[in-house]
Amino acid sequence: MILLLDVGNTHTHLGLASIRGLRKMANIPTSAWAGGGMGYLTRFVRGDPVTGAALCSVVPKVTPRIRNVVRRHFPVELLELTFKSLKHVGIDYPNPASIGPDRLANALAAKHRFGYPSVVVDFGTAVTFDIIDRNGNYSGGIIAPGLAAMTDYLHEKTALLPRVQIREIHEVIGKSTEEAMLIGAVHGYRGLVRELVRELKRELKNKRLPIIATGGYAGLIAAKMPEITAVEPHLTLEGLRLWWIASRC
Repeated sequence: MILLLDVGNTHTHLGLASIRGLRKMANIPTSAWAGGGMGYLTRFVRGDPVTGAALCSVVPKVTPRIRNVVRRHFPVELLELTFKSLKHVGIDYPNPASIGPDRLANALAAKHRFGYPSVVVDFGTAVTFDIIDRNGNYSGGIIAPGLAAMTDYLHEKTALLPRVQIREIHEVIGKSTEEAMLIGAVHGYRGLVRELVRELKRELKNKRLPIIATGGYAGLIAAKMPEITAVEPHLTLEGLRLWWIASRC
């Protein structure tokens, strides 16, 4: 089995996969690596034979700890996805070192499954758009604050606004502070995504541009958006899996 680790700012997404596909997934707090993280990892693997490991991380301060934990516990080669090690996706970007490796994994998975041009919208701590152009290259993207980041910021920076749990909201006129915040977050983000998708289709001259949603709130936001072609919650792990296979060939 291939151990996959997608390290984000809030959560680390773990996966076990074979050559054929993902077999098992779980999330742990990225903050858990500060205490070692060994317990989380051993409980997740639970005796499954690990023959290789692949890592992508956007949290540099915890990356060395994760490397040490994996290498100490599993006597296998750990491959780390970077712009230099990426395969099967070209990069048409002025400073490729600044591209998050999770975004490169998303681009690889989207190109493999949906062809190109295509766009990935990742609803994580930040909402990111990543574009694979008509030549199959990663060509850039868009970054906006994530839903939880926005509502948490409002709670932290104002005296009267509560912390809210992001969920579907059917109203368009809030009858409480919580409803008003949810309308701004959920309906507002659908509007943001819809407008950016419209502009990307115009820029890429492709009215049928595949739009793939991933990340924690992908299902929620995509539920009422026909502009979204597919929801792939584990797209980054799938991209890591494909990259590991390509790197071993």
